[in-house]
Amino acid sequence: MDAAKTHDGARIRKVVIAGGGTAGWLAGCALSHQFRDQLDITLVESEQIGTVGVGESTVPPIRTFHRFLQIDEQEFLRAVAGTFKLSISFENWRRPGEHFFHPFGTIGKGTWATPFHHFWLDSLRRGMPSDLGDFCLESVASRDDRFSLQTQPQASYAYHFDAGLYAKFLRRKAEGHGLRRVEGKIREVRQHAHDGSVQSLVLEDGQVIEGDLFIDCTGFRGLLTEQTLHTGYEDWHQWLPSDKAVAVQTEAVGPPVPYTRAIAHEAGWRWHIALQHRVGCGLVFSSKHMSDDEAHAKLLRDVGAPPLRDPWLVPFRSGRRLKAWNKNVVALGLASGFIEPLESTSIHLTISAVVRLIQLFPFDGISPSLVDLYNDVSRAEMEHVRDFIILHYHATQRDEPMWKACREMELPASLELRLRAWRERAHAWQDPGELFRVESWTSVLLGQGIQPGSPHPLARSLGDADLRTLLDGIRQPVWQAAAQMPSQADFIERYCKAEAEVWRPSVAMA
Repeated sequence: MDAAKTHDGARIRKVVIAGGGTAGWLAGCALSHQFRDQLDITLVESEQIGTVGVGESTVPPIRTFHRFLQIDEQEFLRAVAGTFKLSISFENWRRPGEHFFHPFGTIGKGTWATPFHHFWLDSLRRGMPSDLGDFCLESVASRDDRFSLQTQPQASYAYHFDAGLYAKFLRRKAEGHGLRRVEGKIREVRQHAHDGSVQSLVLEDGQVIEGDLFIDCTGFRGLLTEQTLHTGYEDWHQWLPSDKAVAVQTEAVGPPVPYTRAIAHEAGWRWHIALQHRVGCGLVFSSKHMSDDEAHAKLLRDVGAPPLRDPWLVPFRSGRRLKAWNKNVVALGLASGFIEPLESTSIHLTISAVVRLIQLFPFDGISPSLVDLYNDVSRAEMEHVRDFIILHYHATQRDEPMWKACREMELPASLELRLRAWRERAHAWQDPGELFRVESWTSVLLGQGIQPGSPHPLARSLGDADLRTLLDGIRQPVWQAAAQMPSQADFIERYCKAEAEVWRPSVAMA
């Protein structure tokens, strides 16, 4: 069959993005950058509709995406009052008072067959005490609030930024590439009579926006994918009990640290994200174990700085749409699903989905094989992230009711297998293309007290002197590189300080 005929003969030339925010403008910016001469792209959004997420923290692959978009890092960071992120600081997760870093960089140097943590574990068995983070530049720099781009090896990092300013920055780029923005609320979604696919959006002022392919960026409500096409939703609440967050922006009362703080409490956890001009804070909680009023009061009590605006509540359900691509609608961002914000994956999953759409873009008509492939990869990606987040909730020794239930819950089979491999053979697995690397799994498994089995025989084959030489040869350059870094505040001052007019508190969320 001719590919151009696979969707009723419809060639894809008009793309309509329903909704703005971070997801909408990420899609608009990427598609207009890559296909500016091949597609007519329209984005419909209303200034009257607020966006609900709190996406201010990212993971390192965003830098690759920005290079694809030819975004200058300094220009970007000045525009979004951004700071650098080397790691996540997990506080009170295993037990109150305990702390560990999940760094973004490599840890030590392993072999093709044996990751470094096997050698480190065997060194502990032989009476050579050290911290795994001693062998990771990002961990050592995080401890002292340092950052630089001039170290060897170069640090692996992501960003903290103001999500409202980020959407505006992407909008300028997209409109410069020819994207057309239409202001207005969507009153009606019209469907083709023959197959139920989306034909057009009707706005409150009567405008009709027709398209061949529609991208749903309307947030949790999923106006196109769910309210119109009834795609369905797979709920993961049985593994991820937190279902609400209360968020607030506060004054910055100290220099920004180069990591996100994730601080566990009796019914969930709290984030603390330092930007140049303010701090983004929020309290994630299980409504079964804490009321809205209790969460609101606890957040304001714990943030430690004057708020810049009133806190706002964000209800959510961790899970995914049964199809990320249904008929001629591709759901992105919150419309496609949501995994609570613990490891800052929301913006990454949107970027990954946009890149996947670009790679599989159906210029000659929507092919069932491309749709199935897109959906299969999207599902696997979401489930991988889901399992890693579940690990944080499950691997705990806290004794409050919510945490006790998480420790005793039945796990997804995919996560249970990984935990068995760790407990039996100290093996932390990473499939090709997975976001979270061996170092990520190892950091959280060890940080939250999941004991590993015996390390790899290759590690045991080294003599004591050779093992000490290996460890010292890795640790000393890491410490030397970190010691040469300036504080993050000093580096930002020289590299990407935002102008005062950028610093106005933003109420737009991603």
